[in-house]
This record gives sequence, C-alpha cells and structure tokens, in this order.
Amino acid sequence: MPAASLVPDFSSLRVAVVGDLVADHYVFGRPTRLSREAPVMVLRHESEALGTGGAANAARNVRALGARTLLLGAVGADANGRELRRILEEAGVEVEDVRPVRGWMTPTKTRILGADAGRTRHQVLRIDREPDEPASAAVREAVAARLAALAGQVDAVLVSDYGYGLVGEEVARAAALVRAAGAPVVLDPRACLAPFREATAMTPNLGELAAATGRSPDDLASAEAVAGAAAELRAAYRPRHLLVTLGNRGMALYSDEHPRGLAIRPAGPRDVVDVSGAGDTAAAVFTLALAAGLKAPAAMRLANAAAGVVVMETGAAVCPPDRLRSALPLSPLPERVAAPVAG
Repeated sequence: MPAASLVPDFSSLRVAVVGDLVADHYVFGRPTRLSREAPVMVLRHESEALGTGGAANAARNVRALGARTLLLGAVGADANGRELRRILEEAGVEVEDVRPVRGWMTPTKTRILGADAGRTRHQVLRIDREPDEPASAAVREAVAARLAALAGQVDAVLVSDYGYGLVGEEVARAAALVRAAGAPVVLDPRACLAPFREATAMTPNLGELAAATGRSPDDLASAEAVAGAAAELRAAYRPRHLLVTLGNRGMALYSDEHPRGLAIRPAGPRDVVDVSGAGDTAAAVFTLALAAGLKAPAAMRLANAAAGVVVMETGAAVCPPDRLRSALPLSPLPERVAAPVAG
C-alpha cells in the first residue's frame, strides 16, 4: 500500500493541546580556542533564536500536520512569553487561551550549540530558567474551565506535562469530561500521572516510565524489564494504550490487545543530530492518528516515522505531511516480539 494512503488527512480535526509551555532559547557559536581562565572551549557568538518547547512544541507539531490546533496554558508576562505567543500564532496555532501571568516567569531552556563552519552544531551546555513557584490555582482552574467547555467540540486532547505545575487534578477532571464526550485524551507525562487514570493513552519516555514505577533508567536495559514496568504502570493507571518512547531503541506499545507489547525499531539514520522535542512530535502524531481513527499500532508507526524526521534537525522541529509520507517507508512495521526493544 502506498505510504500516502497510510497517512490520513488531518485537516478536518480540531485538537486541543494543554500543558506547560516552554521557550527554547538557542545560542549558536563557533569554537575558537581553549580559555586561559579554565579548561573550557571559547565559542565566538554567531546568532540566537527562540523556539517552542513543551506544550508549545507539541501544538506546533499538531498544527504542522494540518489539524486546527487550540493551545491552552500560561506564559509569563515577559519578553519570552510574548515571543512564544507570536511564534505560535504565526504558525497557525490558536493562542487566545494562552494566558500571560504577571509575576511569573516563562520557563526557558537556553541551549548553547557550537561547531566549526560547515559542521553540524552540537549542544555544549544547557541553562534552565524556571519560575520559583508552579502555576497558581487560579490559573489552573481557568485553563481547566476552558478545556471542560471544549467537551464535544474537539476531536482529541493532548496533555503535555513538563512538571511546571499546570497539569494536575483540575486539568485531569476537565480532560475526563472531554473523553466522556468521545474524544481521545493522550497524556505525555512528566510527574502527574495519578489524576489521569483511564486516559486513552500515555506516552512516557524511558526515564519517565522508570520514575513512575520506582526504578532507574538503568533498570530498564532489557525488553523484559521495560515490559514489566509497563505492566505495572498500566495496572496502576489503566491507560488504554501505553506508548513508551525508547530513544535509539525505538518504541514499544502495550495495551489489552497487546499486553506483552509491540516493538518498533527507530526510523531513519542511526546517527541523529538532536533529540530535542522528539517526544513532543511522537505524542502529537500518535494523538492525531488515534483521532483520525487509526489503530494504535499504525499510530505508533506514524509517530516513529515522524520522530525519525525531527531528530535530524537542530532544535525542536516539526514533521509536515509531505515529510511524514516520505519517511513512512523507512519506518519498520511493529513486531510482536520484544527483541527490537533490547537494541
């Protein structure tokens, strides 16, 4: 079957993305010499850019695939918050429900990247600037009220939890109302899983799966260990589907239909450029595919193909439909064996 026929037309879908918005700040430089002050490289500054992270990046990925995208969340009433809203609006994301909050900082991750001319830039250092307090109860309640009002009006909800406090009981209750109205609810979790019991899907990475089950990532080195942790998480939180993203080990899907798991090897070249934002892309594509009526294994294959596209670009990127169609033949089919996960 041609790849084009396996990628649905998402343009008729209306998707809400709710969660923690992050500003990704990139500083690009060229290495010149070793510092005399300390054993570190000196980079000559070349340029800077601001991009989308967290729920903002997930929303941009949903929109890049053609769906109407409503973003719900908060930013600080600061320069990075204003620029983040501008970037998203320019990309076609509806940001009327992104609330500027006075006295609160837009979470910002500054990545310093360097390389000689003509070479791919690589991350040298990351500096995180974070608000001192999580989003207030008033902000959480306002966002949740808006999400609840969308019950019956959206085709899916993607909840993007980056641990900055917006995602909690309030959003979970509102998301449950949307799910009761027939739309899938997908949680891309960081810290807040318990309120989202019986979500349509959860999409943790390996570290998040380990943390949620009281393990370390090193404990999940084998396919059997991943499957055991997945079974424990599913028993505790009862998502219909659990998609675990495993980095260079691919992805694994667990559900009632596939309790022992389906595994898929990563798509694209083995040497990646930048994994930043790949989890956002995978969650966005998986959500869209479920909303379009695809079965979970087919949705995983689309998510895997899209992730293989964005890791070949510097910074958080998106995978538009034409690139997804081109990448899909490079993504293997899921297999009912765990061996590919062990890598």
